[in-house]
Amino acid sequence: MTTSEVWGEETAATYDEDAASYFAPEVLGPTVDLLERLADGGPALELAIGTGRVGIPLSERGVPVTGIELSEAMLAQLRRKVDESRLPAVVGDMATTVVPGAGDFSLVYLVWNSISNLRTQAEQVQCFRNAPHHLRPGGRFVIDLWVPPLQRLTPGQEAVPMSVDEGHLLFDTYDVVTQECASHHYVRDPEATFATASVASATSGHPSAT
Repeated sequence: MTTSEVWGEETAATYDEDAASYFAPEVLGPTVDLLERLADGGPALELAIGTGRVGIPLSERGVPVTGIELSEAMLAQLRRKVDESRLPAVVGDMATTVVPGAGDFSLVYLVWNSISNLRTQAEQVQCFRNAPHHLRPGGRFVIDLWVPPLQRLTPGQEAVPMSVDEGHLLFDTYDVVTQECASHHYVRDPEATFATASVASATSGHPSAT
């Protein structure tokens, strides 16, 4: 399964609703405040812009934002909110895609663990090369990323439950050698049995966590 398939039509259609807590002012506001300050009056490039959770409010602060997004379904949701003239975005891989204006951005940012969509160390390294290619001298590359909490594991343990609610089961499994974490979501279908989706995350040993 490719990343674009993970973020397909079904996921994109409910993304904002499922992530509603991350749209809350107390969560989103400080993020946008920081990015606006780091942009320092210049344009910003968001890698994996998704439905525009961060890019839209940042552009509303007067920061010119451009986006790269691999999933056409997610980009279609963005276009329901804002048109191309206000927030240009291209379909592409954030590790290799180059957008117009490369070399002039004061800020490139990648938030909410999205670098984990690049599932190999080689892809992540390429992303770290692509980002500065877009930056002007003195520009900044900002990444928001969790680090898998391997210290939570007892010897021999490989899985940690994260949520055990009626209708939703979430647990993470860890490979302590590669430090890779995979999150497994099981959602109850009232008409059937549990359906499942799994998304792999980056590792604390990869350059994304340094």
